[in-house]
Amino acid sequence: MLRQLALTDMGEAAQVHRIAFDQAMPWLVGLHTPDEDRWFYRERVFTTCRVWGRFDDDVLSGIIAFHEGWVEQLYVLPAAQGRGVGTELLDVAKRASDQLELWTFERNAPARHFYEARGFALVEQTDGARNEEREPDARYLWTGR
Repeated sequence: MLRQLALTDMGEAAQVHRIAFDQAMPWLVGLHTPDEDRWFYRERVFTTCRVWGRFDDDVLSGIIAFHEGWVEQLYVLPAAQGRGVGTELLDVAKRASDQLELWTFERNAPARHFYEARGFALVEQTDGARNEEREPDARYLWTGR
């Protein structure tokens, strides 16, 4: 089941983010505490984005946060990856936008492949000097059908 998330879902959303992030990028494990993650979702994500989630048997398995042509967060629990959850969530944002942009880390090859397979084109790469993690990153653009 897909639905827009409410602030009461913030803790679960932050947990999905952390689990998926740590699995995809183990070299960045421990970057933030669970309290910091919850603060980020409560004060930043839910105040600026539309946040949607995918539930499997009442368990939140994936989230997307987007606004004004940008995907800010897209995370799917490792156990739910490869089952269409990320595509379903991305489609919610695509239906609400004429174009979408997003950043992902260059080293996150599975994410890059996921976005490219869904019509996103690489438009910029950086050395990571402007992101908190100091990881080289890649900006992608999707311009609709």
